[in-house]
Amino acid sequence: MEVAKAIHEGVVSGWPGAETVLVPVADGGDGTLDALVRSTGGTQFVSRVRGPLQEPVSAVWGVMGDGETAVIEMSKASGLVLIPHRRRNPRITSTHGTGELIAEALQRGYRKIIVGMGGSATNDGGVGMAQALGLHFLDSSGNELSPGGAALSKLAKIDTLDRDVNISDASITAASDVSNPLCGPRGASMVYGPQKGATPEVASELDAALEHYARVIKRTLGVDVKYIPGAGAAGGLGAGLIAFLDAEVKSGADIVRDVLNLNACLDLVITGEARVVSSTAFDKAPVGVAKLAKSRGIPVILLTGSLGTGYESVYQHGVDGVVAVLDRPMRFDESLKRSYVLLRGAAERTMHLLRVGGKLPGDSSPPLAEALEQTGAIGQDGSRDPG
Repeated sequence: MEVAKAIHEGVVSGWPGAETVLVPVADGGDGTLDALVRSTGGTQFVSRVRGPLQEPVSAVWGVMGDGETAVIEMSKASGLVLIPHRRRNPRITSTHGTGELIAEALQRGYRKIIVGMGGSATNDGGVGMAQALGLHFLDSSGNELSPGGAALSKLAKIDTLDRDVNISDASITAASDVSNPLCGPRGASMVYGPQKGATPEVASELDAALEHYARVIKRTLGVDVKYIPGAGAAGGLGAGLIAFLDAEVKSGADIVRDVLNLNACLDLVITGEARVVSSTAFDKAPVGVAKLAKSRGIPVILLTGSLGTGYESVYQHGVDGVVAVLDRPMRFDESLKRSYVLLRGAAERTMHLLRVGGKLPGDSSPPLAEALEQTGAIGQDGSRDPG
């Protein structure tokens, strides 16, 4: 919502008199809770749970406006934002707090639950989440595994006898912004481990631990989670939700898009993404927004912090223009501090640029081509005056 407010300020500055509608969106990662709960007039709650390092945290979760669907954003309980850089260690971080939120939603009577899986600090395959719901993960001596992804290499037995009985009649949806499998070069550990504090050696250790974990799940439950798309989301939380809660993995962008209400009378949609690359075209929020807008004949501008390789692919998926927000060279930490100002400025520049090609609705000034024609700089036949 803060991003939307910054863009709103830029729009009304560059297009005086414009009316805006602010709709927070997300794709399963950070912001999913606001997008699904706040935008539908739902209710939010705060629960005290174990954070990723076993320390207590206050985690927000909510229920959508239908009064039936609970929304849990795993990053609120088990997210990377909860840990300082120097303490990030996916060998020991746990999803236990996320499981506590699911348990509370079930205890309150909610049987439809959406779990947003982005922004995790974890690599435990969802074991912490499952332990909070009554499952036991034992080593060869019958001892409960310690928290974290490294301990999975010692897993010998999964005991489901004490699983929360409320799970049996619940419908769990795992909202993901990635389609990575659990293991391998594109798996949870190798791709996302480094941003959670893993060295190359630790990432390889965690990948091997998850592969062992997948073998035990298959042997115990008959479910092969190793190559399921999305099983590697949130450090393997996707695999845990599939194996232990019979969850269905869906595109977070599609879930959010389905609840958005984009009025067909809108003249323009402005959306955004931190960094636009070729993969943005797959299951990311701005493309979900663009597809919905295009179905209603509305043009789409995408604001971004930076452009990466293959960013042009978004033009094939409903995006009409991409605008980078930086106004001068700067360090990354400086750009973070100036995010609000940069977004506002980029939105204002976008409005002025749109006047070059055509008149904006409600704008009394002529587009550039028409203005030049009126001054004689361009003839009606398109010829240019050398003067």
